Amino acid sequence: MADNQISPITPPYPDFSTYPSEKRLRSFIGAGEGYDVEFKEARSKLPKSLFETVCAFLNMEGGTVLLGITDSGAVRGVEPETVDRMKQDLANLSNNPQQLDPPFLLFPHDIEFDGKIIITIQVPASSQVHRYKGTVYLRSEDGDYGIHGVHEIAGLFNRKLGIYTEQRVYPAITHADLRDDLFDKARRLMLAQHPDHPWSTMTFDQLLQVAGFVRQDLTTGKSALTMAAVLMFGTDLAIQSVAPGYKFDALLRRDDIDRYDDRLTVRTNLIDAHDLLMGFVEKHLNDPFFLDGDMRISLRTKIFREVISNIIAHREYASPAAATLRIYRDRVELANPNNPHGHGLITPENLVPFPKNPTICKFLIQLGRFDELGSGVININRYLPLYTKGARPTFREGNMFTTILPLTSRPDRMIATQVTGEVTGEVTGEVKRMLQVIDGDMKRIAIQNALNLRHEDHFREVYLVPALDTGLIEMTIPDKPRSSKQAYRLTEKGSRVLKDDG
Repeated sequence: MADNQISPITPPYPDFSTYPSEKRLRSFIGAGEGYDVEFKEARSKLPKSLFETVCAFLNMEGGTVLLGITDSGAVRGVEPETVDRMKQDLANLSNNPQQLDPPFLLFPHDIEFDGKIIITIQVPASSQVHRYKGTVYLRSEDGDYGIHGVHEIAGLFNRKLGIYTEQRVYPAITHADLRDDLFDKARRLMLAQHPDHPWSTMTFDQLLQVAGFVRQDLTTGKSALTMAAVLMFGTDLAIQSVAPGYKFDALLRRDDIDRYDDRLTVRTNLIDAHDLLMGFVEKHLNDPFFLDGDMRISLRTKIFREVISNIIAHREYASPAAATLRIYRDRVELANPNNPHGHGLITPENLVPFPKNPTICKFLIQLGRFDELGSGVININRYLPLYTKGARPTFREGNMFTTILPLTSRPDRMIATQVTGEVTGEVTGEVKRMLQVIDGDMKRIAIQNALNLRHEDHFREVYLVPALDTGLIEMTIPDKPRSSKQAYRLTEKGSRVLKDDG
């Protein structure tokens, strides 16, 4: 096979559960086209302008393309006998550098809506600059438009480089700093998910190119490996040289919640990191028997494959803070340094998928580490209530992205937690230490200094916000949360926890 040729894709396609449901599709159609939604009529073949929109979404902030709907929102549908061919054509074209350069492998999904078939294409933001037939396209409220000026294209390159640290280039890193055995492992994982995966027949160098792990160094004009390439395939020494703060810290705090009962520190490549973290979960959490129809599935795998993939895919690798996985008696908490796209609670209803490391995300999808961008929130909300009766996960985005998963008490591996009054389960060691230093009304900086903590973001995410959310402390000026005079004090509930702990 020539270097510029990529083998075509043949069905079957992955069944991604994160594409629009019928309810969400109806809301898309009701709201009409916009910056991140595009309708295209397509009865029996792909529209000519489709890849202009795909290219624009990749270059901007991503979006959803709906085939079978007119510009005015009328649902015409796609002819049923052409659906499979159109999906195959779209996947092949997205994987063809002569059409879309660099390629970005897309798998469309079809859904029946009002008796007609609609093809949906979820296009994430990319950390690279893409061209369709040689032209760079961008997106505005009025649609897609091509840019040709050198200064405009350079500005787009610089903007993406500023947003996505995974795309930093390292000219001194060579193939000798990568591990061939990891390429072989990646090939096996891709084939396990998709027996005809077009990337599985490539050489290592071809894969690095087409998967987006090589980028032009704007200072020299030469191509070089990126941080994402080193994180995915590098030796441990190379990884530490490009991301010295990178670490995943897994702790079991079932009996000793101030320190730990077991610990795993991971600083290796992202392919093995996933397996090591899953192994830690499997070592310390049960996998209850569960039938989905007549087939047994692993709820533990369904849930924790998603949360572990999320902290790997969306971690900010330039941050010196560690990503953590903590297993308590009644919950699992995960936190990772984050370049936030928003702030506050995330639910399936307000979810707007946005990749923090698009190249890493895209490659993990090809390896089968998770289904699709945004699948974590949706799948965990689906499976956690089955694993923990009635439980709901909590996702909070900020400079640290935090996930909390309640656990069912199990007599063989977990100790039952008594619920009394408003206090449920355990209070983290961090929050307990904060309660111990609060004396009367204290400002944020005073509490932080008393705890000898340097980083405000870490203090807020791990100490302050959890204590406020659980009602252990309260603001002295609750109607003006950002007041310069704002202080915090223990509530009756917080005092009771402190007294019980003493």
